[in-house]
This record gives sequence, structure tokens and C-alpha cells, in this order.
Amino acid sequence: MKYLLVLSACLLSSIPSFAHPGSSESHPALRTWNLYDGNYHLHASFVVARSGEVQLRAEDGSTFWIPERFLSSEDKKWVEQKLTAIKELNTFVSVEDSKIAPVLAKYFEPFKETVKVRWDEKWLYVESNGLPDHLMMKGIKNWQQQVPLPQPYSGKNAWQIPLKPELAEKPISAKNNLFRGAIALAINGVPIFNALNNRGEDSFAIGELDEWGGHCGRADDYHYHAAPIHLEKKAGKGNPIAVALDGFAIYGFTEADGSPAGKLDEFNGKIGKDGVYRYHATKTYPYINGGMRGVVEVRGGQVDPQPRAFPMRPAGEPLRGASITNFSAPSENSFKLTYEVRRSTRTIEYSWTKDGTAKFIYDDGDGNKKTETYLRREGKDKKDGPPPKKN
Repeated sequence: MKYLLVLSACLLSSIPSFAHPGSSESHPALRTWNLYDGNYHLHASFVVARSGEVQLRAEDGSTFWIPERFLSSEDKKWVEQKLTAIKELNTFVSVEDSKIAPVLAKYFEPFKETVKVRWDEKWLYVESNGLPDHLMMKGIKNWQQQVPLPQPYSGKNAWQIPLKPELAEKPISAKNNLFRGAIALAINGVPIFNALNNRGEDSFAIGELDEWGGHCGRADDYHYHAAPIHLEKKAGKGNPIAVALDGFAIYGFTEADGSPAGKLDEFNGKIGKDGVYRYHATKTYPYINGGMRGVVEVRGGQVDPQPRAFPMRPAGEPLRGASITNFSAPSENSFKLTYEVRRSTRTIEYSWTKDGTAKFIYDDGDGNKKTETYLRREGKDKKDGPPPKKN
């Protein structure tokens, strides 16, 4: 009994030190708590329980914490039932909310004709063919002989973006990581890669990018390495032009009112006026998000999960001295690329079908043409992500 009296005294003396002032109005959920299996009684309402402690609210509105081990067995059971009821309620609400488009989904609405979205409680899934509605490739002076082809970013191979992003305790810098795969997705469904290429070089600075800040990878997959500022024309000033794969949005050079974005951290981001972290585009390196300020999983030097790009033809090699001078779309499913090398004008004309077949005609500028036909091999289905569905 002496031990219980001492313990009770310690508890009573601790309550004022942990209490927080509140409303003096009577709380509707007041109940009697029996501490130490009935050796001490307390009139208060339940607020929350976490980390082995229970927060209660006294009649005067002040709140305080009590170690859960001090509660009677009956009160412990009551708390457990209360938490279960709260969890069930939250689950019900989340199912209802799943019918309402999340904020991230709305960012892609300007391109809803070509970019499709769906979601569950954790992820936003974005489907596209990876091709923008603008022409590509013109202006590239450092070329690996890759050309843009549609990619099957759909179904289980769709992009996955977390709906509830969290700031990471240990952010990942793109200066020494993330040299493979995308780090963001533009609102037109085109992936955005690290500003540094897979050799650690600034793609923009060495002439690898076209007039829109993009080029093609070894799978003939088109992607940006710089901020697609041109998307503001459809998104509207002050709206996101992309979303990083950690779930935080990427905005243009300025705020919605046209004022400068202000001081940015090493990841090209800051806390916005709405209290949410955001990235901003810049005219100098890193141009886009300088890494992952949010929580992500990295495997093999890239953010995981993310979709795969599937090649149709063997990867090309750098063509020294080549410069892409023109790019056109003769028809809906065909492109023509014109380039100059060693004072010779050459072209690549190609088209594709829905079944994954592509026909290429290579013209060497001297009247010699070579025709090749390729078939995409997508391999086994990707395991990540649910099958496609309509919301």
C-alpha cells in the first residue's frame, strides 16, 4: 500500500507539468478513469493514445499524458476498443474518399485526352505512351542515334506516385545518385530524368537536349532532363508542371502571382505558402528537382517502383559531329528526323503499329536507303501495381 501511495503521489505531481490549458467548457465524453486498478480515480475524457501513453482532457479543458501501464485493466480494454472503432471509421472514410479524385490527379487534367489516371489508398497511377504533343529532337548536337517511340506506360507498367508524400530524414541528392530512370513525371505523361546523364554530365550543358529539354534513351524512350516550362501554357501560371516521384509537385520559375520563387534549398525546393513542400524549376542546374526531398525507395540507382521502357531496336552509338536540324510528323503514327553530319543531310523515317511493329527507312544522303522492321519485346508482366481499372 505504501508503494501505491508513493506512486499515486508521483502521478498527481506530474499531471500539472504535462497539462496544457484548454477550454473551460464541459467536455461531452467525460468518464471516470480507475488508475492502479481502482486505487485512484480521475474524471476526464479520452483524446488520443500513442507510444504507450494516453492523453486525457480534464474538466477544465486542460490536457495531460498518463503512462498506459497506470490504467486499470478495464480502462486499457476501453482504450483498445476505442482505437479499433477509430481505425474502422477511418477505413470507411478512406474508401468513400477513394471515389473523389486526389489533388495529384487534377494536375494531369490538362492532358486528360492522352494521360489517364487511377488511384488507390496509397498510389496515383499514371498511364501514357511517353510522347508529348509537341515535336521533339530538333536542336540536339550530341546525339546517340536514338529516336522517340511510344512506350507502354500502362496497366502494371504505369507510373506510381505516392498520394501522401513525407519529407525524408535523409534526402537523396541527384548529384551522386539517381543516374538511372526517372525522378519525376511531367503532367503530359513524359518522364523527367536527373539533370545529369548516366555518366554524371549535365545533359543540357553538353548539347544532348532538344528545344524542349528532352532527348531519347537507349530504348528510344523520350524524356526530359530539364524543366518542361512550356507546359505552363496548358497548366496555367502558378500550377504544377510535373510531380516528383516522391509525391511533391514541381512548379515553374515563379509563384502564381508572378513573383520570384525565392530562396530554394539544395533540392530546388521550399515550403510553400500552403505549408506543403514543393519544388521549383530554375534556369540553372539542377533545373528541376535536385533529388528526392521526400521519402522514396532507391534500388540500383533509381527510384523504385517505376515502369520500364521497352526497346524495339538495338541501342545506337554516339554519332560525332551530328546535329538534328528538323523533326516532323507526316502522319499520326510516323515521324521523320533530319540530321546533318560531315556536310551531308540524312534522314530517318519511321512508323509503328499498335501491335508493336515499327518500320524504319534510313537515308544516308547519297541516295542509299535501308529499310528495317522491328518488333517490340515487352517480356513478362511487371509485378508492381494493380491491374488497370476505371474509377
